[in-house]
Amino acid sequence: MRVGVVDLGTNSTRLLVADVDGEEVEEVSRRTTITRLGEGVDERRKLLPLPIARVRNVLSDYRRELEELGVERVLAIGTSALRDADNGEAFLGEIEWSYGFATRLLSGEEEAALTRRGVANGRTLNGGTLVLDVGGGSTELITADRQTSLDVGSVRLTERHLHRDPPARDELEAAARTVRDALPPLQAEDAIGVAGTVTTLAALELGGYDPERVHSHRLSRGAVEAQLERLASLPLAERQELPGLEPERAPVIVGGAIVVREVLDRYGLEALEASERDLLHGAAFEAAQLPEAAEGDAPPGAYTCC
Repeated sequence: MRVGVVDLGTNSTRLLVADVDGEEVEEVSRRTTITRLGEGVDERRKLLPLPIARVRNVLSDYRRELEELGVERVLAIGTSALRDADNGEAFLGEIEWSYGFATRLLSGEEEAALTRRGVANGRTLNGGTLVLDVGGGSTELITADRQTSLDVGSVRLTERHLHRDPPARDELEAAARTVRDALPPLQAEDAIGVAGTVTTLAALELGGYDPERVHSHRLSRGAVEAQLERLASLPLAERQELPGLEPERAPVIVGGAIVVREVLDRYGLEALEASERDLLHGAAFEAAQLPEAAEGDAPPGAYTCC
């Protein structure tokens, strides 16, 4: 079955089109657009009009691609920003009615479980593997027997602590301290990192973004530290010119890199492996289980939330 998954993330809006056959997900198309839906949510607890407009514009484009590729089921998932925003569920209702997507607001634990399932697609994870998902608003720590969602992420840390350009030493230390204070005790033998922060750090080390090279690339703790020091020393305009770093991700990449470094340090891990398989791939299994939509279920513009 051909399915589509839309991830309404804090920093980016992502699309996966995939063919699901039993326990296998075969990627057909994937897109990522930086939309900063969670802009201001940490402070105001509300989705703001401009980020909402950015997401809606992207979803119109994504829906055209879904139709062109013959997708049978579409699931749009909401994560940290939508969990935290008072109007998050209302926004999901608007998405469902305006675009015809089934929607689901994931708890942190559900997000973690689907991420691990996506990472495990096509491979076997041992019990000591930590899956690290650094998002814009939250960070998920996932092992075989534990799923923890932390309210720290690249956007949230940036908005709370990293105000100068480039960030000052005291700002960097405050952000790192926030992450350290949030990390729980756990045991891990190795780590796999997913989502934009980790794949961007891998692309920066490789000198450019190539998904086939990024997938399974091992980032040493020393390499993460070196990239963090490099990124934090550059003003935003220079970070935006770096090969492998999307210009739209440049404002929050320092915050994301701090999370990765602190996780490796806290759990004594010498490296982590970057994975291009993540939450999207796990959610594809859920999309395949959706009932067939009845014609006329979602008239465009029938509901407006914000």
